[in-house]
Amino acid sequence: MINVGIIGATGYVGEELVGILLKHPDARLTNISSRTSSGELFSKIAPQFEGKTMLTCEKPDINKICSKSDLVFLALPHTASMDFVPQLLKHGKRVIDLSADYRLNDQKAYEKFYTRKHKDKLNIKNSVYGLPEIYRAKIKTAKLVANPGCYPTVSILACAPLVALGIADSGSIIIDAKSGVTGAGKKLVEGLLFSEVNQDFKAYKVNMHQHGPEINQEISKLLGKKVAVTFVPHLLPLNRGILATVYIKKAQSAKGRTQDLISLYKKFYKNEPFVRIRKAGDFPRLKDVVHTNFCDIGIEDCGDNIIIIAVIDNLLKGAAGQAVQNMNIMYKFPEKTALL
Repeated sequence: MINVGIIGATGYVGEELVGILLKHPDARLTNISSRTSSGELFSKIAPQFEGKTMLTCEKPDINKICSKSDLVFLALPHTASMDFVPQLLKHGKRVIDLSADYRLNDQKAYEKFYTRKHKDKLNIKNSVYGLPEIYRAKIKTAKLVANPGCYPTVSILACAPLVALGIADSGSIIIDAKSGVTGAGKKLVEGLLFSEVNQDFKAYKVNMHQHGPEINQEISKLLGKKVAVTFVPHLLPLNRGILATVYIKKAQSAKGRTQDLISLYKKFYKNEPFVRIRKAGDFPRLKDVVHTNFCDIGIEDCGDNIIIIAVIDNLLKGAAGQAVQNMNIMYKFPEKTALL
């Protein structure tokens, strides 16, 4: 049994973390904190937890959190986690950060997209990118896990087999992704109001989204050379879920070769408990994965081109669920624990 704390428990992702951890047989939720709701019973802030927990949401106090926790989840806005991570690591705690603060190796890109200089560059080098399907071995011994963003999770999982095995033309990758509104977090922004989102559908931050550098970084690592994908996100008038349609041209060396791409994907992900590959002609939809930690993938071989459709729940496999999956790996718990 490990003791777990959450800093930033009152956002959408924080609430999902609380729900998963309360049913986890090997983790005890000992401390939840928030910079905006201290002193309130968590069940008053999030009524769905009435009768499930009597924890009070407290103002973040590093000494108190560390005295009660072995592992701390940070479900904070981007640029806030770097104020907490050095202190938590100094106290010998393991950390899973769900913000972007420790995901990017290129600090110029971080400063450009998050408009702030990083305060803790030393620990960036020591962080492990928390995509289990690619970095499981490193996650097992990590002190600091940088939990991936939601768009990068679905995009990388969709592309990884083709990129890693040299089938993809690296200069041709186009990612057309659509997300529910909770992907933007719990905040008062005019463009996220019900009346603004309902009965509408739009592209935003076209090829300029902050998750673009994260996707480029990880696909470049798989490929062994620098690559820049075309990434266009869209906002769906839905609460949760991401559907990504990825278009990839085959590399010159792969053209004309007969390949069963579905079998290739199944082999690549054969030991992955949360990646499900569809049969030929079957493509996933959001209803297949919302409220789960699964990533479902369908593939269509179009001759010289390949279309991949992948779906996840942005709050689970794209955030809280994946974070608990990483915790399970770090502490050698069965990976599916509390996630099925």
